[in-house]
Amino acid sequence: MKIAFIVNKFPVLSETFILNQITGLINRGHEVHIYGSPPDDASKFHPDVETYNLLKHTYYALSVPKNHFWRLLKGLGFIIANFNQAPLVILRSLNFFRYGRNAASLRLLYSIIPLLKIQTYDIIHCQFGIQGNQGLIYRELGAIQGKLITCFRGYDISWYVQEYGEQVYDELFIKGDFFLTNCEFFKKRIIKLGCDQNKVVVHGSGIDCSRFQFQVRKLKSDGKIRIATTGRLVEKKGIEYAIRAVTKVLNIHENIEYNIIGDGELKAHFEQVIRELGVAEHIKLLGWKNQQEIIEILDRAHIFIAPSVTAKDGNQDAPVNTLKEAMAMGLPVIGTFHGGIPELVQDGISGFLVPERDADAIAEKLSYFIEHPEIWEQMGKAGRAYVEAHYDIHKLNDELVEIYRQVLANNLYSCRVQQPQPTITTECV
Repeated sequence: MKIAFIVNKFPVLSETFILNQITGLINRGHEVHIYGSPPDDASKFHPDVETYNLLKHTYYALSVPKNHFWRLLKGLGFIIANFNQAPLVILRSLNFFRYGRNAASLRLLYSIIPLLKIQTYDIIHCQFGIQGNQGLIYRELGAIQGKLITCFRGYDISWYVQEYGEQVYDELFIKGDFFLTNCEFFKKRIIKLGCDQNKVVVHGSGIDCSRFQFQVRKLKSDGKIRIATTGRLVEKKGIEYAIRAVTKVLNIHENIEYNIIGDGELKAHFEQVIRELGVAEHIKLLGWKNQQEIIEILDRAHIFIAPSVTAKDGNQDAPVNTLKEAMAMGLPVIGTFHGGIPELVQDGISGFLVPERDADAIAEKLSYFIEHPEIWEQMGKAGRAYVEAHYDIHKLNDELVEIYRQVLANNLYSCRVQQPQPTITTECV
């Protein structure tokens, strides 16, 4: 199959779930092209980007000049250079009666130019609902052709809907060919918003379990308890509550090291909180790390915390991949009753779940883990087994290919997801 991925930015270290799908499809003999914008930091990317030479197959949206005169001048140049190739597409992109400011500002024209080189695909896979809306416009313009599949993953079905209204995907739900969500929690939400329940299945974000070696967690001779969190430093990750929880536990158990891997808009705030609490010797903000560096840090850890919360702007998480990676490595975990996380962490079996924004509850479970290291092995094994059974990228990529084939065959109503919770199995009959 010939497949177009429409993404926001590429490559992005925090979105290995997209990269895993791309490389999995390539390994299965399919051709994948990527359309999006350059990343904010092009110096850090997953080694698979280079291994698979993905940038050669990535087409970036053209930068739109802020200066309106220069924007118009360049836009005229694009029209002249490409008009013979796709006259109707270019003229439609300028229809401000249909596309409003997006057309009048020439942003739509600039965005379709990279699409004109290769217009026809079997599948147009839009990562996130926002890109689904973009893909729908591109297809309506005739800039791209193919079956349109949109995957909803988190902020697109939480914050974006709260910000722009519950009608924001109405046209996409009608005209899109098929939909995926990465958890049952978000599947129920898009059905409530108007998506035909026969056009959506749950397709989880997978990880390559072979890259995350399991090991039984045991105390070292120094007796230090090493705790870790991986995630962007933004509100919905709830990291401040973990910082305050660890600070509380330090009053009883002094031999703790808490490493936070990631970066984001709240970094300066967290640095201030850590200074004010006087715990800078115990709690470290490590910044972004590549996958191998993260694995090395988690190898030395004993406990993993994923304290996600519903942000004030409505943003929510699915079962996050960083949590899956930690569980695959045998780490007992603490998560929250939030979004899709209860579909991943089995409370009391592979870890503990606590209410959102409850530092006291995190501290309580953390103390229990520290005082009962004998349960680490059992919980770690349970977590690894669950991730292998439900989130193995190789199984999920096979499932994705089958979904594509059913969509191409217009066989949507015979492809269903059977989910005796929390099992995820696609069966096409």
